Amino acid sequence: MLRNLATSLINAKEERIVTTLPKAKELRPFVERAITLSRQAQVLPEGAEGRALHLRRQAAGFFHAGNMTAATLGSKRGQARPERTAGVAALRRLFSELGERYKDRPGGYTRILKLGHREGDRAELAIIELVDNPREVEAREADKKRKAAATKKKGSGSKKSKAESKTSADADASSTADES
Repeated sequence: MLRNLATSLINAKEERIVTTLPKAKELRPFVERAITLSRQAQVLPEGAEGRALHLRRQAAGFFHAGNMTAATLGSKRGQARPERTAGVAALRRLFSELGERYKDRPGGYTRILKLGHREGDRAELAIIELVDNPREVEAREADKKRKAAATKKKGSGSKKSKAESKTSADADASSTADES
């Protein structure tokens, strides 16, 4: 069950899944150990391919194996290879994308958010998600831009009002001088 949940979390497009709270709490250390293995593989020095392969094989133990029939069907001409399983896709994503993303983070790769109780059996639901996901990073950058624009607008707005009041005062003075 944990293998399936971990595979679903890593392969999820939004990098989050909804499950019960006890399952989420059990899943957290399971997934974090796998991410730690991929993170360790990212920070290895050059020439340590053997160690990287060893870490990849250790992480493969956290997911279901690939198609065992791929080797026998691959040699026949004209037949399509069967699809890779979700476990193989999760392992590929873990080492290519997530290991790179978390290589500077010492831990805490997941977050659990409580949702409340499910109708029917009143089980407590939770969302478990990977932190620093693209949606979260994009929202953080948009918030920074919005704050910067508000600060810039506020700062330039006060200058404009002083400048406008000064030019309007000069214009009033010059118009009264023209009239006399």
